[in-house]
Amino acid sequence: MTEHTTKQNKLFKYLPASGARAMLSNRTIKFTNSTQFNDPFDSHPSLIDVSNVPEEKTKVWGKDAIMKIEANRFERAREEAWICCLSKVHDSILMWSYYNNHQGACIGLNMENTRKYLANMRGLLYLECFEWEVQYKDILDKPDYFNCKEDLFKYQLATKASDWKHEKEVRLVSINPSPDYFPPFENQKGAKELIPCEELNAFLEIGRECFESLYLGVNMNNEDKKDLIASARICNPNIKIYQMELDPDAFRFKEVLIDM
Repeated sequence: MTEHTTKQNKLFKYLPASGARAMLSNRTIKFTNSTQFNDPFDSHPSLIDVSNVPEEKTKVWGKDAIMKIEANRFERAREEAWICCLSKVHDSILMWSYYNNHQGACIGLNMENTRKYLANMRGLLYLECFEWEVQYKDILDKPDYFNCKEDLFKYQLATKASDWKHEKEVRLVSINPSPDYFPPFENQKGAKELIPCEELNAFLEIGRECFESLYLGVNMNNEDKKDLIASARICNPNIKIYQMELDPDAFRFKEVLIDM
């Protein structure tokens, strides 16, 4: 199975206009619990095959008990993983359509600068924030838990169906991030009702120098455009801002630098 180790110099975050404004204004990147993604296969524990239990492991516990114990490792991994989904491209027609109907924005992150902040992101169990390129599969090619040397937690959290390959996704993964990354205002829905932990988003604050570029959707309205440009200039005066336009000669976008 292929390892993905190449680090990208720049990664991109597609967002609706409101999300882009919040990201620029707060200078944060958002991590979402992996149980909350819309793809039911995403990070699912059944991606790992725990059925081939070696006979020597069943001397005390039966096969079914061993399978349940080992499967629980991957159930917990899904519950404990908070993920920030980024892309290697900023001009995907499908990505613009899915995430913001071409009315939103795409923020380009300088990853050399961003990694300095990721290196200090604290978790309750792991101090490291992982950066994994997603691998795409045509079939459920499940690795055997008992006979595989691959990092199975990485396989579980960074493997998706080939239907999603246009995303060209890279994931930042934090396991049980510290409570410091959860804003206080998200702790309660009301005076008495607590929000389940997995429904909260974690936010890592990063520096102005991490925000390298901003791309505005072809259908963005003028009010959002003005607000985002202003927010971007405040976030990083050196940020490059582009307007996405239709290429008249092909089914693709071209970016035009906004010189202000």
